[in-house]
Amino acid sequence: MQFLENKVVLVVGGGSGIGLGIGKALALEGAEVVLSARTESSLEAACALPDVGHSFKIKTCDVVDRSKVQSLVDWVTETLGQVDILVYSAGMNVPKRTFADMEPEAMDQVMDANATGAYNCMRAVLPSMRERKSGLIINVVSLAGLRAMQLAGLPYCASKFAQSAIGTYANLEVLPDGVSVTNIYPGETETPILDKRPVPPSAEQRARMLQPDDIASMVVTVAKLPARATVPEIVITPRHMPYA
Repeated sequence: MQFLENKVVLVVGGGSGIGLGIGKALALEGAEVVLSARTESSLEAACALPDVGHSFKIKTCDVVDRSKVQSLVDWVTETLGQVDILVYSAGMNVPKRTFADMEPEAMDQVMDANATGAYNCMRAVLPSMRERKSGLIINVVSLAGLRAMQLAGLPYCASKFAQSAIGTYANLEVLPDGVSVTNIYPGETETPILDKRPVPPSAEQRARMLQPDDIASMVVTVAKLPARATVPEIVITPRHMPYA
């Protein structure tokens, strides 16, 4: 078992939802956690959380801008050291999500945030990880990256299938270099992205869903595994959403 104390963790999409849940869990394990998101306000709110908020370092970044992603990774390296664990949990969806009602620009926007952003972040951290022959990437995808789901919509499914492929391919490529990539496929989870549904779920529906802490506990387990082990993928769903 590996200990996570003083490991440098970069959580992209860490201002809320699953990313923040993972950041909190890793900080409680003693890791040095940097949260990044597009909005300063969400990051400041994370820093106000009890127990771990004071330990977070924060920096805004637009994952679609490749140069800004590289600047983020450079800043983390200069501030704390090389990134040991990258968590990619940034993502978005749009209310209008079918061929019939969606503007083409929305397709580009969702693909950029969910798939190209994941590529940009992995590309920025992998050279150092490969050189050190050590590193872990947690790629938070979605069940919609394994099964096309009408509820999730066209751009989200397409982008999540692409994000899944990026993580899977990266894992195949870098395993010989001592680095591993874990794709996580959560089912319905109580996060702010639910507000983008055409009809947002009720409080009762949200209570039945996974919570960010459920996914975070899986990430901690993977991160603690010895270097000889790799976990290519994890599917985790609420009981009302069985996967087969």
